[in-house]
Amino acid sequence: QLQLVESGGGLVQPGGSLRLSCAASGFTLDGYTIGWVRQVPGKEREGVACMSRISINTNYVDSVKGRFTISRDNAKNTVYLQMNSLKPEDTAVYYCVADRRYYCPGVRLNAMDYWGKGTLVTVSS
Repeated sequence: QLQLVESGGGLVQPGGSLRLSCAASGFTLDGYTIGWVRQVPGKEREGVACMSRISINTNYVDSVKGRFTISRDNAKNTVYLQMNSLKPEDTAVYYCVADRRYYCPGVRLNAMDYWGKGTLVTVSS
């Protein structure tokens, strides 16, 4: 059974850092385009970052450019989202997503095939 399991969320002060992890099981991530989507309760989901199937291109939503970095470790079958200089507006549930398409659809990730259950990130003093 194909699964994505996120971890690494938590409470952090503004300006701090967190690294989210997404472990895949039931498939190998190196054959998939991967991404992160976030959602604040009561608001629409927002694509945050995407890395294409063979890591040719990455895309970020403008609000996180220069602060967040998406990466993958194929040996560990894991995707990461390094988040630096966190702001209160980054507070959300973060979901890991995956799809067999070859390239990222920008950060329009709502139609990705596979989703984790999410991990909560809270940025607050």
